Amino acid sequence: MKWLSSLERKFGKIAIPNLMLLIVIGQFSVFAANILIPQLHLSSWISLNRSLILQGQIWRVVTFLFYPPSSSPLWIVFSLYFYYMIGNALEQQWGSFRFNVYYFVGAISAIASAMLTGYATNVYLNFSLFFAFAMMFPNFQVMLFFILPIKIKYLAWVDAIFFLFSFLVGSWSVKVSVLLSLVNFFIFFGGDFLRTLKNKNRYRKNQQQFRDYMNRR
Repeated sequence: MKWLSSLERKFGKIAIPNLMLLIVIGQFSVFAANILIPQLHLSSWISLNRSLILQGQIWRVVTFLFYPPSSSPLWIVFSLYFYYMIGNALEQQWGSFRFNVYYFVGAISAIASAMLTGYATNVYLNFSLFFAFAMMFPNFQVMLFFILPIKIKYLAWVDAIFFLFSFLVGSWSVKVSVLLSLVNFFIFFGGDFLRTLKNKNRYRKNQQQFRDYMNRR
């Protein structure tokens, strides 16, 4: 992507290194505060809520990034480790600037979703990281439920089906959230994704033509 290379030459120095580590530390800090000082109701002060933003609580357009992905002590450790791992892998592969662009385009999309629908979370942003990782490292194995090894590409297809189902049966606000959550993914991978689908379709057609030819002999 020439435009991204041009941006990197001009603004690469302002990229935030180890961005995912900062995000994970922030999410764990909020989780810990919710456990240790529940009377603060910290999560309610950082969520992405349009009406509250318009009332002047502008910090929410940043702090929603630190909303923890789970309220379970067990799953918070697993979730944060997993998202740190995939975020760090993407940064190592792309460099800090490109990873920053990918992450913050996703964040801006979440903010736009909140402005259109009234409320949004960082959940779809996290999914966009997962999809990017699956595209870059499709054969990476994870232990599903800590016991079953499975390649990340298969989990990505399951999540893609979930996205499609949510889009088809969800309300208009869900449809907006799903579409906007994939903006960064299609900016980075749209061309490769479409070429992969076309190549697979062409391969299936060639196989079918060969079988038809052999059956006519």
